[in-house]
Amino acid sequence: MVKVVFIERDGARREVTGAVGNSLLDVAHAHDIDMEGTCEGQMACSTCHVIVDAAWFDRLDAPSDDEEDMLDLAMGLTQTSRLGCQVTLRAEDDGLEVRLPQAVINMMGL
Repeated sequence: MVKVVFIERDGARREVTGAVGNSLLDVAHAHDIDMEGTCEGQMACSTCHVIVDAAWFDRLDAPSDDEEDMLDLAMGLTQTSRLGCQVTLRAEDDGLEVRLPQAVINMMGL
């Protein structure tokens, strides 16, 4: 299992675990963390937008062009923004820290 720290919108830190191969969206849903994921991981809505801790961002696999295109539409975009549905946990990601943005916008169907 891989430890992931989610910093929720109210600033609360939630340390949870997820299996290697699970996405951050899967882990958030498994632990009742408020990450919407309207499109259920199809990279079509941006509601699973997370802000990766700067110390971790370059250690993750690079985002695809399609993910970057969807992120361009996300509310509150930062230099370390990712879609939670596209970050797949690896053993070396143990301790990964991500923050939920204050708001998200659902781009599905627009």
